Amino acid sequence: MGISILGMGRYVPEQILTNDDFTRFVETNDEWISTRTGIKKRPMAGWEPTWYMGSQAALRAVKAAGIDTADIGLVISCTATSDFHTPSMASVIQNEIGAVNAAAFDLNAACSGFVYAVDVARRFLETDDSLKYVIVVANEALSRFLDFTDRSSCILFGDGAAAAVIEKSDKLFSSALRSDGSGAGLLCARALQVAPEVAQESGFEDKFPDMPLHKLYQNGKEVYKFAVSALPRSFELAAEKINITKDDIDWFIPHQANIRIIETAAKKLGVPMEKFIVTLDHYGNTSSASIPLALSEAIESGVIKRGQKLALIGFGAGLTYGGIILEY
Repeated sequence: MGISILGMGRYVPEQILTNDDFTRFVETNDEWISTRTGIKKRPMAGWEPTWYMGSQAALRAVKAAGIDTADIGLVISCTATSDFHTPSMASVIQNEIGAVNAAAFDLNAACSGFVYAVDVARRFLETDDSLKYVIVVANEALSRFLDFTDRSSCILFGDGAAAAVIEKSDKLFSSALRSDGSGAGLLCARALQVAPEVAQESGFEDKFPDMPLHKLYQNGKEVYKFAVSALPRSFELAAEKINITKDDIDWFIPHQANIRIIETAAKKLGVPMEKFIVTLDHYGNTSSASIPLALSEAIESGVIKRGQKLALIGFGAGLTYGGIILEY
């Protein structure tokens, strides 16, 4: 069983930080950032909550799909930057959009979140005949835990949200999800911090001693090495299941982390960059929202058309990675 994406919506904050804006607080410049990352500007949420961005994207997706929100049976919010430990972003969004009959939960697979959540949505639809629609919402406010003294990481990330309304269909679909927890400390941020004296007395070691308090930590060199292998592997694992090749794919929509990562992945796959949808120049790395933001924009602009075969490939903290092949 496959899925149909009935409608998509996206939302990004009005506040935009250009590369030149970063020169006010870190030693950098536009050329240094753009040549190394491909990023020119990125939206920043300011005081806009994660749930607000997610609900705005969800409402636009519902409008594009032309459905009644009362028919939505499940809301999945994929986020690494929830406004609360509880309730879930999905529960808040469910109320905001009027999905009164839906179950709701959050899923955190970091930048792979949308790929994971779409696969989970497909499995729910396959096993529950009473489930009509699932809405997947990717919403991130990464600026909340960036270390703005670290020029190697703070320049990379942006905030935003995108959503997809999904129903079951007989269209082409394949997926593969993986994780390598041995690299969990390479890209991480703390949630709750135990007082040092309590932690010492407990006898438990700090799993990630290099991680700063409540700030994003990234080992850029090691994450890059992982990413350039994980992106092509994500496609290959999903393609093997249905005996499909790279030549059968109309568009690749990768996680938008760094242009060099995407270019290296494309080279490893033997696919021209012209077949990759790239939007990180104006969004930056928006974690789980990066793939659906790119997908939504390409659909709205008419670049992606009905009947085309798409490969959604992502990687992220965890370390997670995964791929989905589907017909739009």
